[in-house]
Amino acid sequence: MMKARLTYVPLEVADQFEDFIIEREEQILDAVKARTKDFSTLSLLKLLYHLKGNPMTFSHLYSKSKIRMKKSFLNYLHLCVNYNFIEKETVGPNVIYTITDKGRMMLNLFMQKSN
Repeated sequence: MMKARLTYVPLEVADQFEDFIIEREEQILDAVKARTKDFSTLSLLKLLYHLKGNPMTFSHLYSKSKIRMKKSFLNYLHLCVNYNFIEKETVGPNVIYTITDKGRMMLNLFMQKSN
């Protein structure tokens, strides 16, 4: 059985994927502290959700995702890149991350469930 984890979830993501939220606690700016289930899936969805509108730099995506541990963020980001959910491109001094069609499909499967 999966253990519930306490994490910060961006408000938009928490509202969109309520199935993953067991209990909401305090709201801090644009995130909610919440006890969640299926933590790894939710972490992937956080990344995909924020890229669905616009490509982002590494630091912007890290900030928006609310994944507080940089090593965990890197692990989820690399997983998304390795499975071709996200593409990365070097543009000058920045690395820009973009959601792929496969990433959109994955995100949409979970968004349909919550609608």
